[in-house]
Amino acid sequence: MNRFVFLAILSVLADFPILQRAVAETWPDQPIHIIVPFTPGSATDVVARIVAAAMSRNLGQPVIVDNRPGAGGTIGAGQVARAEPGGYTLLINSSAHTVNPAIYPDMTYDTRVDLRAVTMLAQQPNILVAAPSKGWKTAADYVQAATAEPGKLTYATAGTGSGTHMNAEKFRLSAQIGTVHVPYRGTPEALRDTMNGVTDLCFCPIVAALPMIRQGRIVALANGSPRRSSALPELATTEEQGFPDSTYTFWIGLFAPAGTPRTIIDRLNAEAKRVLESPEVREQLQALGTDASPTTSQELERIIKWEIRDNIELAKKAAIRLQ
Repeated sequence: MNRFVFLAILSVLADFPILQRAVAETWPDQPIHIIVPFTPGSATDVVARIVAAAMSRNLGQPVIVDNRPGAGGTIGAGQVARAEPGGYTLLINSSAHTVNPAIYPDMTYDTRVDLRAVTMLAQQPNILVAAPSKGWKTAADYVQAATAEPGKLTYATAGTGSGTHMNAEKFRLSAQIGTVHVPYRGTPEALRDTMNGVTDLCFCPIVAALPMIRQGRIVALANGSPRRSSALPELATTEEQGFPDSTYTFWIGLFAPAGTPRTIIDRLNAEAKRVLESPEVREQLQALGTDASPTTSQELERIIKWEIRDNIELAKKAAIRLQ
């Protein structure tokens, strides 16, 4: 069905609450596709697959995760923004969702208009990590080395404008150091080269970093989030280590195309909350150092509005631009 015809039908349904309720009651009657705009094995992908598996069991329909990485998540997000708004094509994106308007001037969609927030799913810290061969134990050790050799040390990220990049820039500005940004296609690639000493350091979501830390293959220097993690309670945050305004909240959220009926948004929100409150999913997330963080649709919309403004300012201060 043509998307514009579909939207016209939905606009008619909006005037008939009884029909809207009927649509929600029959939803879903076919498989649901969730697009993750990052690489397999990324923090967003791991959380998406946990949530999708539980939703599939609860809804009695396949919930299929489809990775569409590229351009900081804008390729996958754009596909969902253009999809039919019937609740069958959804997006699970990271907080990079609120960064992209600051650095991608030619996006094919409007973050604030073309996608509707359903709920936040989870929050997790980025961990500042380096290879054991570097000999660093704390964030201050890295800063000391960077200060001694301005412009020489490197930091890897999951891509320009990613949550890992924004965390690294906030830390760099706070520490007042000159280091070289090396953007990768995703978190797994950035972590691999940091672990091997190809790049000097990276902020990495705890989902990906924790196994490597526990195996001694990489050293955790600091927690990049505003509060300590229950998975690494002994690891101080960068602010606790003396670097004010250096932390970043990395979150993962569920979105639907604009025009999706409010009754389906509400149903999706309720189903996601049901999944996130289940002991099984909470345990899975906690084992990865991730906290389930369900919100209302309206609460996530407010967070997005505020973060877009904040990230525009950060992009200006850090001179973040596409490479």
